[in-house]
Parts: sequence; structure tokens; C-alpha cells
Amino acid sequence: MLKNFHIMLAYLTVLGFVVRGVWSLLDSPMRQEKWVKIAPHVIDTLLLTLGVLLVIDLGLAPFSGWLSAKLLGLVAYIGFGVLAMRAQSRSLKIFGFSAALLCVGYIFAVAFTRSAWPLVAA
Repeated sequence: MLKNFHIMLAYLTVLGFVVRGVWSLLDSPMRQEKWVKIAPHVIDTLLLTLGVLLVIDLGLAPFSGWLSAKLLGLVAYIGFGVLAMRAQSRSLKIFGFSAALLCVGYIFAVAFTRSAWPLVAA
């Protein structure tokens, strides 16, 4: 159940990011709504908390290869996401948005394969 809730939150945070990214690119006033600024932090806090609980529950080494790869992907996703939301130029927003989505794809692939190199044939 913990894992399923973690996965659901992962999809929810990506969906929220995509919506906010599109709003950012369109310079929509919806970005300024209070709930739009608060909800991602609540979802991401729950997602990270459940991730830590899963690591404990599954008895994983916190910095095993694939788990470290997910964490590095997460740091990159956050950095590119900040760029996508705060950049002044449209081209930087598009770059940040695209790079963040690539990071999410990598994180998901690592999670499903439990390999730091998910695209390399085993």
C-alpha cells in the first residue's frame, strides 16, 4: 500500500508540474493562485516522506546504486523545474521544462528497472 501511494503521488506531482509548466509558458494568472503555490510542496513532501519510509520498510541501503541514481535525478529535476518556473526568457523556460521532464522519465525508468542505467540491456 505504501508503494502504491508513493507511485500515485509521483504521477500526481508530474501532472501538477506539467500543468504549472504550461501555465508558466502561457504566463497564466493561475500560477499566482495560493493553492497552486502550496499544493506542490504538500504533494512533494508526502512523496519524499513515503519514499524514505519505503527505503526503511524494504531494508534498502540508502545510497545503493539505483537509489542514488534516483536521488541525483530528483536533484536535477528540481533544478530544471526551478528554471522552468522562474526563468525570465521563454527559451530558458522551455529548456528547463523539457530537461525536467527528461529527468522525470529517467527517475521513473530507474524506479521500474531498479537500475541506474535503465536503457542499457542487461
